[in-house]
Amino acid sequence: MGVLISIISHPVTYACTGNVRRRSLNRKWRTAPMNKRINFNAINVAALRALPLILSRWLPDGKRHGREFVAKNPTRADRSAGSFRINVVTGKWADFATGDRGIGVISLGAYLFRLTQPEAARFVAAMLGLREGQE
Repeated sequence: MGVLISIISHPVTYACTGNVRRRSLNRKWRTAPMNKRINFNAINVAALRALPLILSRWLPDGKRHGREFVAKNPTRADRSAGSFRINVVTGKWADFATGDRGIGVISLGAYLFRLTQPEAARFVAAMLGLREGQE
């Protein structure tokens, strides 16, 4: 529950709507020292617990259908939801129209916001309020 509270109270807004992106984010996550090892697994595990909330921020037009979150793909001119799906239990995601797919919240963040995997890991960790010792 602590992770969910930190997401709700954290002042990060990063939503994809259509092909327009709105950002209100302290860029400190991008300027983190590059020599620190990133614990991708720990970040993905923490993010998976909060995935429904993360998806509602990143893909505000999406809806949950059972174990899947279905939304328009903001990286292309998607007219209707249906082919872009994220499994909220496993974190696996796919766009069945293009064949793009991945596993985990970090990979989804990298895909949606056109970041490298390390940048996406730092972004997700910052969004969750994780610090270096917690990753």
